[in-house]
Amino acid sequence: MSATLNTVVHNFNSGPSILPKSVFEEASRSVLDFNGSGLSILEIGHRTPEFEAVMEEARSLVRELMQLDEDHEVLFLHGGATTQFMQVPMNLLNENEIASYTDTGTWGGKAIKEAGLFGHVEIAGSGKESNYTRLPHQLQVSPTAAYLHITSNETIAGTQWHTIPYDAGVPLVADMSSDILSRELDFNRFDIIYAGAQKNMGAAGVNIVVVNKNCLGKVTRAIPSMLDYRVHIKEKSMLNTPPVFAIYVAMLTLRWLKQEGGVAVMEKNSLQKANHLYQTIESLPVFRLPVAKEDRSRMNVVFVMENKELEKEFSQLAKTEGFYGIKGHRSVGGFRASLYNALPMESVLALTDMMTHFAKQKG
Repeated sequence: MSATLNTVVHNFNSGPSILPKSVFEEASRSVLDFNGSGLSILEIGHRTPEFEAVMEEARSLVRELMQLDEDHEVLFLHGGATTQFMQVPMNLLNENEIASYTDTGTWGGKAIKEAGLFGHVEIAGSGKESNYTRLPHQLQVSPTAAYLHITSNETIAGTQWHTIPYDAGVPLVADMSSDILSRELDFNRFDIIYAGAQKNMGAAGVNIVVVNKNCLGKVTRAIPSMLDYRVHIKEKSMLNTPPVFAIYVAMLTLRWLKQEGGVAVMEKNSLQKANHLYQTIESLPVFRLPVAKEDRSRMNVVFVMENKELEKEFSQLAKTEGFYGIKGHRSVGGFRASLYNALPMESVLALTDMMTHFAKQKG
């Protein structure tokens, strides 16, 4: 194998990540001229009918793809998922109340830290003893908890909840930043879903929040307007100037997802990509999968080398052959291939071919 100037680039970045080519093409045209207006999408007013139509279509597409009921509202907000680590407990948790959290890795841990600023946090289950290579399936949730928080997919640890704890007996909150709209779920059984858009839904810069209106208005603290979900619902995500371009790209991505067949098709594709990659890695002794099989993520496939001395050589080969983003997170090392919705099967096949070639050379 050798690289040429025409090497195809395969984007396995964990985020910001791959987007559909059609979205890039439409977005680039709109940067120059949005819908024949003579103005760029970057300069249109956010309260103009033109952008209000973008916002409404984006919200409507989320509702349709998730099959949301009338109790759930869709918001597009600033700050990414990290802001939601704070905003969720600010809106749902009183100082003298308990919130249950699952400790499943880096992102679950960050959410726990922020929630502790607003009330009492109890750990319903932890994967710490296994170094976060498996999920805690036997949860201990206090019946008086204000809510249970899960991170549906841990991008760094490479774990994913395949059975959602819907029946915990308390409101359910989920950080779905890295697997939103990649599989069919009963989204109406969640009280809050939040996700940074830059993995499965669009470009960096906007955060989607799906919130059940019935869980709001129960805390006694004063909430700043910018952090109050009720205010954002009332203002239809336009309390202040929203991230116009990021919302537009999200709308285009949601359009693409619908045109491709919706969430059911995304789940089918996800299973195909993940199964092929996992099965290939399992067949190659030079690599190892550290995550418990039942908890492996379909979005972020984490793997390591049996011989760490080969890591640099494999990394160089991947770079030469046009594979981007497969280096593991700096906190854990190893490798990670992210298989988000827009990643084609062809890229997965190319990666497994490259890995097989490398393994044969070293076998």
